[in-house]
Amino acid sequence: MSGSPPLVMRLVSSAYSVAEKAGAIVRKVLHSGELGIVEKTGANDLQTLADRLAQQSICASLSRRFPKITIIGEEELPSEEVREDLIENGQAEEILQKSCPAEFSELKEEEFVVWVDPLDGTKEYTEGLLDNVTVLIGIAYGGRAIAGVINQPFYNYQVGAGAHLGRTLWGMPGLGAFGFQLREVPGDRRIVTTTRSHSNKLVTDCVDAMEPHEVIRVGGAGNKIIQLVEGKASAYVFASPGCKKWDTCAPEAILHAVGGKLTDMHGNAYRYDANVKHMNSAGVLATLRNHEYYVSRVPHSVLQALKSD
Repeated sequence: MSGSPPLVMRLVSSAYSVAEKAGAIVRKVLHSGELGIVEKTGANDLQTLADRLAQQSICASLSRRFPKITIIGEEELPSEEVREDLIENGQAEEILQKSCPAEFSELKEEEFVVWVDPLDGTKEYTEGLLDNVTVLIGIAYGGRAIAGVINQPFYNYQVGAGAHLGRTLWGMPGLGAFGFQLREVPGDRRIVTTTRSHSNKLVTDCVDAMEPHEVIRVGGAGNKIIQLVEGKASAYVFASPGCKKWDTCAPEAILHAVGGKLTDMHGNAYRYDANVKHMNSAGVLATLRNHEYYVSRVPHSVLQALKSD
């Protein structure tokens, strides 16, 4: 097949451009000052105009180019005509030029499931904690997360005037991960990253059981996985059913691409088929290295409370 790149590479290269467009939308809404905040299930579960526009942009752009894929987005939006200025038709040329892992070269369009979180870290976005915010596009096939794109719209925002705002990370197991410098926490230190706004006794008991030297509390699942691959944390520990499949699909693919692991608290993998329930009911445990150590430290009380799917 010398002509067109394999379908998965075209899908990932489109997802990259689409994530960049969504990041630009997220920045534009913030700069307008009109966030259009609504509560979904409460004060910790918010939706803004940026969530709505970014999801419309991502879903409409991808489904126009790949009409047979299944796209599952976080926001429940009324079906309406999407404005033409929200459509992104570009593709990232550098991704199209990469060689596709052999196991992914013959995949069928109708069997892809794309999990979209148009704005991960909405609460932090409304509070000005902008480095916590990401756009997540995860690509699954056969229940596995096989590619992920993460846009950080406000990367560099603290540097000030003149800095280039935003960056996009992507990865595919068997190919690698790109857009960042892979670093590890020094081997003798355990730094745990966990939730900032969704904590409870189970969550804190589980974090304590890991015997961490340091605990970081930040927003956004995508942001926490970036901390793992950039050497700022050794484990992401969240012993609660708050996370959803669109929070973990893209980050998991990038983590797997660099030899890391994301599971539930029992050490079992999540599945990303179109018909699975959206909630990650048995919590999230993600590491770059030494996953077994962290699984072995999960308290019995947590395992009892969080049953595997």
